[in-house]
Amino acid sequence: MRHLVSTVEFAKRLIYRDHRIRVNILSMKWFPSASLDAYIDSFYLFSHKLIEKLHCNLMESNLLNPSVDPKKSFGPFIKSYIPHVRNAVRDIVLMRCVSGDTRIAGLVLDLFCSPMIDIATDFSLPSYLFFTSNAAFFGLMWYLPTRHSLKSSEFESLDPEHLIPGFFNPVPTCVLPLPVFSKDRGYTTYVKVAARFKDAKGIIINTFEELEPYALHCFSNGQNPPLYPVRPVIELTGLSYSDSDDKVMKWLDDQPQASVVFLCFGSMGSFKTPQVKEIALGLEQSGFRFLWSLRVQPPQNDALEMLPEGFLERVQGRGMICSWTPQLKVLTHKVIGGFISHCGWNSILEILWFGVPITTWPLYAEQQLNAFKMVKELGLAVEMRLNYRKDSNKVVMADEIEKTVGMVMDGGSEVRKKVKEMGEMARKSVMEGGTSFNFIGKLIEDMIGN
Repeated sequence: MRHLVSTVEFAKRLIYRDHRIRVNILSMKWFPSASLDAYIDSFYLFSHKLIEKLHCNLMESNLLNPSVDPKKSFGPFIKSYIPHVRNAVRDIVLMRCVSGDTRIAGLVLDLFCSPMIDIATDFSLPSYLFFTSNAAFFGLMWYLPTRHSLKSSEFESLDPEHLIPGFFNPVPTCVLPLPVFSKDRGYTTYVKVAARFKDAKGIIINTFEELEPYALHCFSNGQNPPLYPVRPVIELTGLSYSDSDDKVMKWLDDQPQASVVFLCFGSMGSFKTPQVKEIALGLEQSGFRFLWSLRVQPPQNDALEMLPEGFLERVQGRGMICSWTPQLKVLTHKVIGGFISHCGWNSILEILWFGVPITTWPLYAEQQLNAFKMVKELGLAVEMRLNYRKDSNKVVMADEIEKTVGMVMDGGSEVRKKVKEMGEMARKSVMEGGTSFNFIGKLIEDMIGN
């Protein structure tokens, strides 16, 4: 769903920027999902001012069983939707031809939908790819077809470091996404998807130039499709605010400034009981106040039963544990002094926006690569782990957690200073005359000028 959320926010930016633009979003539904349905409903509830210019249509093909491994089914899933998307685009084109009031400026595709570039070509439309991740991950994807033409096989876990476009340091094999190691888990699909990138009219990337100048400039040679770094835009208006959220925010209101370390690992982030116990002990030993968004991992169904005996009594008053937190709201609070994160890219952009120092604890997808980028390439994060995997049996011990919490909460650290500076650059980038502001203007003119 994070791809859809980023897409909707990007669409809003286009509409707010230029009154000529209308956007029709076609969202493909993979599994039956109550959260996705709720998001679509809330989108219309809070976007009533945009209803005439922004539409979000949820398409359903043959929904997969939630137990199906998505990495093995992703290619067939995208392929199954091609006829549906083709028909939807045809209907939109015909409707515009009949009405005569507007024309189709182009088709923007999620990066994994690059096979649908052919649909745009069939209707003589330019196609653009939207990367919800960063320019460094784009570099890895761009590299895959070239490497495959030389080796014709997936990566091996014992491979040495790799020289990947967009990184100025060699990239360790251990931080690459799991799908690149197995044909069955997505390597072939990744290669096929990435091979089509060169056919796009342009690449829209969820980053800003000041954050990734080296990666962006690596591909700005006039031979590749142009890159448009158009983010970050942090949307604070229209966020839901429940009673449980209110409880969290009231607890934060009672804490001293920059005194709380926040732990949140995304909607899919969870740990087994041994790791939960070590995190709890590490937080207790650190002496710092903490807010911990703790999700359970099946078959466990009670998060509090995973904690060490007597833990809640010993940390009473300086710690709060809940099953869900309003991350964006929490990050705006002045008492948050550090963030232990799974390193999802949207979370990283939010963290930088508010100038909060981050500790890296990646779990899945491209998060290990994001952690490497933040720690080794940019110096914007404190390393807990770079190559931790959600299903790993390895346990990070309490002493290491205690030490890392102390490092991220250090008020005079170099990381804290650099993150604050990057946050200021992020906000300037989207203001009039800023780099992202200018790139989104260039994208609009390139689209409308086609």
